[in-house]
Amino acid sequence: MDIQQGATERALPQLDWRSMTPDDIDGVVAVARLSFPDHFEARECFAERQALAPEGCFVLSDDAGTVMGYLMAYPWRRNSAPPLDSLIGAIPTDAEVIYLHDLAVHPGTRGGGHTRPIIERLAEQARAAGWPEIALVAVNEATAFWERNGFVVQNPPGMAEKLASYGDDARYMIRTL
Repeated sequence: MDIQQGATERALPQLDWRSMTPDDIDGVVAVARLSFPDHFEARECFAERQALAPEGCFVLSDDAGTVMGYLMAYPWRRNSAPPLDSLIGAIPTDAEVIYLHDLAVHPGTRGGGHTRPIIERLAEQARAAGWPEIALVAVNEATAFWERNGFVVQNPPGMAEKLASYGDDARYMIRTL
């Protein structure tokens, strides 16, 4: 990028991952709308998941607390995915995996190397808690991204029907811990 003579280069703000709080939900929704315009979920869905499993919810924020990314994960059943834009009511008592519901970063921060650290943090946390796997549904042609992060496409019986609302490119993936 050319900088005009006399112009000052602006430093990007320092961004760090931290635990999500209820006060972050509006920022999470804003990032989700930019990142998943075809898979919109209501504010209540994000608030419920944060309340049910706060230990698996994180935001990428600057010093002022501006949400620039988020990750939401919670215990769930293997070979299953909650329907989009729906309340789950409770964490299943027969949960078998950690389900990585969403990972998104604001378009202005993409390419900054922010995703791998939080994926690895979640993996370490899940492993330490005794979970054998992390599962997710890849959308927006993100399968290759998730494969680079240790996830493998799975095709359990009946999963295609469960993923119909996620779009044609949706893939159920698992990372063994």
